[in-house]
Amino acid sequence: MASSLPRRPGPSVRVRVQEHLAPPAEESHEVQGPGDVSPGPAVRGREDRLITEEPLELRLGWPGRAPDRAWLTMRTPGHDFELAAGWVRHEGLLPPGGLERVAYCTDRALTPEQEFNVVTVSLLAEPPVGPAHQHLHPGTATSACGVCGKESVELALATPDAPRWQGELPSPDLVRALPDLLRERQTLFGRTGGSHAAGLFTATGDCLVVREDVGRHNAVDKVTGARLLAGEDPAGAALVVSGRAGFELVQKAVAVGTGSLVSVGAPTSLSVDLARRAGLSLFGFTRGERTVQYA
Repeated sequence: MASSLPRRPGPSVRVRVQEHLAPPAEESHEVQGPGDVSPGPAVRGREDRLITEEPLELRLGWPGRAPDRAWLTMRTPGHDFELAAGWVRHEGLLPPGGLERVAYCTDRALTPEQEFNVVTVSLLAEPPVGPAHQHLHPGTATSACGVCGKESVELALATPDAPRWQGELPSPDLVRALPDLLRERQTLFGRTGGSHAAGLFTATGDCLVVREDVGRHNAVDKVTGARLLAGEDPAGAALVVSGRAGFELVQKAVAVGTGSLVSVGAPTSLSVDLARRAGLSLFGFTRGERTVQYA
């Protein structure tokens, strides 16, 4: 008998697709006769696997304030509590007392589709920002955006108030090797080809945590959240990301005091400016044969 309980969505789903293939290259250059028929493209049906993308609503509460919606993002299900905790930390909403609880919402008004797509973060004290702060009003982000909902240009471009990294940094030789070390741990990308990844590494190349998500900023939130929920320092010698070094990723790295950000893609003018102001080492276009240091 099938269970009537709702199932948690997985990080990937199976779909049936039709694959259209180009005709084979002609091995002969002979001119075709009037009755000859050129081979057409081949079509075959097969199963494919897609990365899952679903909305996640984050509700935030603390003593004296009932949980209310603070953020809505598109993400890949899995490590949802880490995503929520990391987002709260990156946005400067984590009070000195820290987290009391992170859990799926049990509101009876939720539909079955919302069952595992609403997470409540309970803080032990009021967040450092006041109740009028923009993050406490509902905000929405796509899986590609990390700074949606900011209410002013000045606020979006502000340097996060965080301690600077005081430990060792990876050598240039290790920096060039870090994307490959990250790729070895991208199991979801290996199945779907549709995920971003972020990983935290030591100055000697030891991997502390790797997380994947359809959103690059979500992957970084999950890395920080994993460290927080494990009682570990969310900062590290090197944060490695599978895509470009956008401004929002530099913001998150700076917010927790990480020493360097290593990306396989390009940085932007704003990301380089912020990295230089904050003292973050920033590397782009990183491959086994080269890396470019911008800050």
